[in-house]
Amino acid sequence: MELSSKKKLHALSLAEKIQVLELLDESKMSQSEVARRFQVSQPQISRICKNKEKLLADWCSGTANRERKRKRESKYSGIDEALLCWYHIAQAKAWDVTGPMLLHKAKELADIMGQDFVPSIGWLVRWKRRNNVGFGARHVLAPPFPPEPPPPGLTSQAQPPLSLKDFSPEDVFGCAKVPLLYRAVPGRAVACDQVQVLLCANSRGTEKRRVLVGGLRSAPRCFFGVSSEALPASYYPDPGIPWSEWLAQFDQDMGQQGRQVALLLAAQVMEELEGLPGFHHVRLLPLSASSTTPSLPGSVVWAFKAHYRHRLLGKLTAVQSERDGTSLAEAGAGITVLDALHMVAAAWAKVPPQLILSSFIQEGLAPGKTPPSSDKDSEMPPVPSGLSQEEFSRFVDLEGEEPGPGVCKEEMGTDNEEGSRMDSFEPLPTKADALRALGTLRRWFECNGTSPELFEKFYDCEAEVERLCCL
Repeated sequence: MELSSKKKLHALSLAEKIQVLELLDESKMSQSEVARRFQVSQPQISRICKNKEKLLADWCSGTANRERKRKRESKYSGIDEALLCWYHIAQAKAWDVTGPMLLHKAKELADIMGQDFVPSIGWLVRWKRRNNVGFGARHVLAPPFPPEPPPPGLTSQAQPPLSLKDFSPEDVFGCAKVPLLYRAVPGRAVACDQVQVLLCANSRGTEKRRVLVGGLRSAPRCFFGVSSEALPASYYPDPGIPWSEWLAQFDQDMGQQGRQVALLLAAQVMEELEGLPGFHHVRLLPLSASSTTPSLPGSVVWAFKAHYRHRLLGKLTAVQSERDGTSLAEAGAGITVLDALHMVAAAWAKVPPQLILSSFIQEGLAPGKTPPSSDKDSEMPPVPSGLSQEEFSRFVDLEGEEPGPGVCKEEMGTDNEEGSRMDSFEPLPTKADALRALGTLRRWFECNGTSPELFEKFYDCEAEVERLCCL
């Protein structure tokens, strides 16, 4: 008597699972009837129904391999997603992406994320299979949202574009590229001292993205010995803003939070981004070239620059008080790109959420008939002593004027000159230096009548320095 063989397991592909879901939705067939049609068990149909949302998301993404029968999740999902974002950018730029190039980039991303990961050929094959990369004819990645023409312009400042209504105010972001003469002083501005600052916040003011600064050279001398992780703002070595890389990181961050957000962009920026694939979690909403509405309210940008200028003048005045006979221009020449990064981060942190919210409402970029009442004077820094309100306002908007000629002390010079000056770098501070500096600072506070609130902040700083010294 011949023994009956064990029933062979029949697994359905992603495309077949979608057919199962469509059949169950469009007909009155039971799960058992559908199971018989596809020659699988009823529990398998039941599992497909339970995973309906996940299966539909994979199908609509345009990147999943639709013939795969099982989805094996990667242990390194963060690296997996980051490499896929980079691959999208490379494809948009028509780069000839090879296997070794992908392995090298995966290792580079793992190092950036601090993960102990060495990609292998097998991992790369599975990554390509999961994301439908490099199989047969080139697969055109469909954007997660259908393309839409730019809006014809805002007919009224009180009426936002219709597409904004698809998002909650917390998920509507605006951003702006802000030119900044980072060490200008009243009456003196040098063109080569200008950096580009990228500001981004949501319309409620509850989220402000980390500031990005487009710099002047790849490695300013002031960065010697400084850990890139300790920088208070992101630094890009070339003038301008790396939009594709910044957007890819923004998209990845929103994906990790499981969000779909809108990002308002100026028409000129959209022209720079032409050819990029659609992002999965960030929808780009271009403003019309004829519209006067900015992608980030002008009052928010002005407040940021006002706080920056106020902090810069405070630092310069302190330098003058330390060195008798030093002019404001001489003190300004000593401001480095690293100083600017700290002041930029501090100024952006000072812009209050209430101002951002009211500004978005006034520009028609957030729902609300009237902006919430707020004390404008409390939202802006006080006018520095020695300047009138008009002089300070002119100083804040200094970038709108024609800067004068001059030499950039920190940024000018050839690589050979830089090499010959390596010996002139100050030695890096030691643990003993840090502890002595703490003692000096506390003594200075004690002798100058510092408030208890400031001492509480000092204690936090003291504890952190002592912790780092014990590492």
